[in-house]
Amino acid sequence: MNRKWWTLVVVCLATFMLLLDVTIVMVALPDMERDLGASFTQLQWITDAYALSLASLLLTSGSLSDRFGRRLVFAIGLVVFTGGSVLCGAATSPDMLIGSRAAQGIGGAMLFATSLAILAATFTDRRDRGIAFGVWGAITGIATAVGPILGGAITTGISWRGIFYVNLPVGVIALVLTFLAMPESKAPQARRVDWAGMLTFTGGLFALVYGVTRAGESSWSDSTAIWCFVVAAVLLIGFALLEWRVRQPMLDLDLFRVPTFLGGSVAAFCMNGSFFAMMLYLVLYLQNELGYSALDAGVRLLVFSGVTMIVATVAGRLTAKLPARAMIGPGLILVGAGLLSMLGLDEHSTWTHLIAGFIVAGVGAGLVNPPLASTAVGVVPVARSGMASGVNNTFRQVGIAVGIAVYGTVFSSSIVRGLRSRLSGDAADGVDLHAVAQAVTGGEQARVIAEAPAQHRAELGDAIGTAFTDGMNELFLISGIVAIVGGAAALLLIRTQDFVQAE
Repeated sequence: MNRKWWTLVVVCLATFMLLLDVTIVMVALPDMERDLGASFTQLQWITDAYALSLASLLLTSGSLSDRFGRRLVFAIGLVVFTGGSVLCGAATSPDMLIGSRAAQGIGGAMLFATSLAILAATFTDRRDRGIAFGVWGAITGIATAVGPILGGAITTGISWRGIFYVNLPVGVIALVLTFLAMPESKAPQARRVDWAGMLTFTGGLFALVYGVTRAGESSWSDSTAIWCFVVAAVLLIGFALLEWRVRQPMLDLDLFRVPTFLGGSVAAFCMNGSFFAMMLYLVLYLQNELGYSALDAGVRLLVFSGVTMIVATVAGRLTAKLPARAMIGPGLILVGAGLLSMLGLDEHSTWTHLIAGFIVAGVGAGLVNPPLASTAVGVVPVARSGMASGVNNTFRQVGIAVGIAVYGTVFSSSIVRGLRSRLSGDAADGVDLHAVAQAVTGGEQARVIAEAPAQHRAELGDAIGTAFTDGMNELFLISGIVAIVGGAAALLLIRTQDFVQAE
């Protein structure tokens, strides 16, 4: 087999490991919560720590790979990610797990930032590049498909720690193949590393997500949350000004003058900020509200992920024949339609209420993933592919981090409002509704009801069930709109001529 196809194998293996980790962790979160005594906020950070560190370092990793070598940065990323996985499996507290997830994100940033750039540098022929991106997109669908069921099986049959240890053999195999089969590539005129840009961007993102999460814990008028938003605004505006003025920026803002690049970035944000951010709350609903085990929840999520895999496989073959716009725009609109079709959930609903939405959203996600990568590296010269790849994946991770934080705030607030409106005066007296909401989102409904006075337990149980499903309905509405907006942006902005001009 030609060496370039071995390179595709290595990149796909690393991508499979990264994306598998995302869906596996989602299914195992309730077990981590019970084993480590994690709060709802800490559950959010177990996911967001990974997404934030990954998003913050993607652009810098892209610059480093262009300057020092994409294979070198890719290999270091494999080592860091695999080591972080081992630390996650050995975690003894929520804080240790959150820190280890951040380490995984650092390694993930190096892998994500270089993966598409390596493919772009290796596959210079348009047809071969289309096949490579199609295979890569299909792998994302397969990883998404097997993640929930594999995560559920490992978590239920062994332990949630096993979902992290499984990365060790995969990482070792990928590392060996990297040095045996992957050629080194660099940008002819690599840019300097923009440390000031990295620090302002990282600080701004962290302050923004922490502020949103803090607001969900208390209120939007909380002084800490307000200060976080102020700091985030200052740092992110400062980042934009720095990138505008510096000679060799981490993020070249001129890239966004290319309509297809802008449209692809918006689509990446909305794809991950809609359904993939919602996966956390779907898992909480299936396990904490309906009482399913991790394996049972994984089997049910397989409806979405299995459809995504099948459609992505077909869509991967079509990327060389159909324009990206014709797949990404309608795909995101289908994701939004699937989420909106889940509206109407109530305390008597079963998981079958979600099936139609899973199928429709799965078709949409399968259409989006294969061509989305090409909207980044396919519209810029190969020498700038590292930065372009980093930007596209940054928008993906920022979407999931911000989405989880915002949805968590909306969810908690909705539960508080629901409890306040449904509990009678006697049942609500002396009850800290915010504390009850935190317990409910943490899967402790049974404990809260058991600790209530006997005469109020039935009323409290009904109120909690209704408030939980009302909160889910709000999230379905918001996330559905996010996906449809992304689809509309893709249809308006992505153009075939941008690919031709880049070539």
